[in-house]
Amino acid sequence: MQFGKYPPARLVNLPYGVVLLSAALLWGCSSLPKTATPTSGQSGTAVKQQHTARYPALPAAGSGRGGYYKDDGPGANPPEDLLAIPDADPKVEPYSTRANRPYVVFGQTYTPIMEEVPLRQRGIGSWYGQKFHGQKTSSGELYDMYQMTAAHPTLPIPSYARVTNQVNGNQVIVRINDRGPFHSSRIIDLSYVAALKLGYLGKGSGELEVERLLPADIARIQSEKHSEPQLLAKTQLPPMPVAMAAAEPDVNRADNGFYLQLGAYGQAYNAHSMRSQLAQNWAGTLQPIEVVQTGALYRLYSGPYMNRTEAQQAAQKMQSSGAAMPFIVQR
Repeated sequence: MQFGKYPPARLVNLPYGVVLLSAALLWGCSSLPKTATPTSGQSGTAVKQQHTARYPALPAAGSGRGGYYKDDGPGANPPEDLLAIPDADPKVEPYSTRANRPYVVFGQTYTPIMEEVPLRQRGIGSWYGQKFHGQKTSSGELYDMYQMTAAHPTLPIPSYARVTNQVNGNQVIVRINDRGPFHSSRIIDLSYVAALKLGYLGKGSGELEVERLLPADIARIQSEKHSEPQLLAKTQLPPMPVAMAAAEPDVNRADNGFYLQLGAYGQAYNAHSMRSQLAQNWAGTLQPIEVVQTGALYRLYSGPYMNRTEAQQAAQKMQSSGAAMPFIVQR
């Protein structure tokens, strides 16, 4: 029997209708041998100081300040350039029969969602690391803390979700291949590297929004991904003219409040150009649109809105008019 992030609460490979008899019985299985660690987490060399300094210092295991469970945590030899690891590449995959059966954990029944229906959740998300690196997940695959994956109680296995950090607006796409977390206050558990990219690794948990990617969403993402290089080759914008650069305001951090995130661009000129288009097309619907630099990206934010409800109404107006549903972030 395999266990996961919160022994003995997080279980994998659960047969239909399984009921946990007792915590003592579960801990009795902990002596089973572990599976081999995936090769992606083995570098074979010591970690360089300048490499580890790029990532946040984590609280000590068992410190009571979040971070990870007991001897869990970051790997000793992480691959280089963790922040450059790409998001999961969403695709329509056949669902696992075994991993999508209803199951029971601590008296609560979980029924995986097998219908193609949307799901959007907001709540607390956490992460798990080396303690489970190389162990089997509910899908039967080995958990790799350096891949963009996640555990969810009811989303189909395998499936894909877009996860947004509601505090800083960071966004990733992950592949759901595991079950958990079995904690009333948490909605999802992300891999170590996914939490790093979202920016809450050092905190142990963060305020997240989880959106299931349905086949139509996946088709749109794949279409945009494959058409983007051709589009850039034909319509790449020239360097920003000096006069225009002087006229543009500096990219600043948005004020506190609720915002719609409308896009993210690698070049400031492209972000400003899109801002002008959106401001013209959505005049009277959106709050002022700003370009905010976060790391290497230039993000478009509309706001601030007085509360989440007001921001949600503006987002729904955009969606009802055929635009993609923007994400709501709190800054």
